[in-house]
Amino acid sequence: MLILARRINESIMIGDQVEISIVDIKGDQVKLGINAPRTVKVYRQEVYRAIQEENVAAAKAAPDKLPSLDGLLPGSTGRPPAR
Repeated sequence: MLILARRINESIMIGDQVEISIVDIKGDQVKLGINAPRTVKVYRQEVYRAIQEENVAAAKAAPDKLPSLDGLLPGSTGRPPAR
C-alpha cells in the first residue's frame, strides 16, 4: 500500500486519467474529489462489496427460480426464432 500525505487542494494521479483531490478536511473526515473518465466506475468500498455479493448470488441462482420471459414481447411464442 502506498501512503501519501496531501493537503487541501492537492491531488494525486492514478495513471494518466484519474485525479484524486483533497477537497476538505474536518476532524477525522476527508472529502475527496475524483476526476475520472465516465468509463471508469468509482464506488465506495462498501457499495462495491455489496455489488460483488449480489453478482455472486445472481450467478448461483437456479434458472428455474427465475421468472419466465415467454410472451412478454408482442408476437412472442416462447420458441426460439427459426433460422
